Amino acid sequence: MTTYESPFLKFNDGSTIPQLGYGVWQVEDDVAEKVVGLAFEAGYRHIDTAMIYGNEKGVGRAIAASGLPREELFITTKLWNGDQGYQETLAAFDESLERLGLEYVDLYLIHWMTPKAGKYVETWKALVELQKSGRAKSIGVSNFTLEALREIEEATGVVPAIHQVETHPYFPQAELRAYHQEKGILHESWSPLGNNSELLAEPVLAEIADKHGASPAQVVIAWHLATGNVVIPKSVTPERIVQNWESLGVTLDADDVAAIDALDKGAEGRIGGDPAEADYR
Repeated sequence: MTTYESPFLKFNDGSTIPQLGYGVWQVEDDVAEKVVGLAFEAGYRHIDTAMIYGNEKGVGRAIAASGLPREELFITTKLWNGDQGYQETLAAFDESLERLGLEYVDLYLIHWMTPKAGKYVETWKALVELQKSGRAKSIGVSNFTLEALREIEEATGVVPAIHQVETHPYFPQAELRAYHQEKGILHESWSPLGNNSELLAEPVLAEIADKHGASPAQVVIAWHLATGNVVIPKSVTPERIVQNWESLGVTLDADDVAAIDALDKGAEGRIGGDPAEADYR
């Protein structure tokens, strides 16, 4: 069995993040403990959770049981929308750390901008303070608009290290990625495999997969890696956890990448909520 190691990408604050991670959205707490353990065994060191997932405790138990040195791990969690606000954010962060059983997280994100609440600027100011304290090594956002990214930078002078947002070949977020590149913000993909869409049945992916002796899912993950995205595929199936990790062994050429880029459906390709309108609380 070939041993793979994830590439690392550098944040604008000087820290680094493993480009391939493991996400635990929609994973129950007791299941999370098991599958995060399997992810560690496969080679993952980057785990992405969130308060609203309800599995921070399970992730924390997996970390404790792994025996892996804390400095080898990269742990992300997120502030839920109903906890936005300066003091509320600080309190919610403390609660997440307690559930995880950690003294710090490597990355803390605002989960959604939630425009109707109008609190994301003061919330971002709280994240800036958390980073200064050292308890959140890096800070970023998830599901923001371009305008909101500009607004929080103007208010604080601090540019997010990363922006986690829906991204897959049907919805590659070219405009947002271009802005991220301009500002030195890493782009992180959630629902990287299209989340139950018809994406993985695309004939072009089957052709590329056959060319590389890989699966369509591995080809899509390899596309994210080649594009420069941080990517966090999720699976609770042991074989797929390993297969997703082995995407690191798939190297696409320029023609492959161009063919996958051509699957772009623009706004019609979006499968999740629009950050400009979403008001999940």
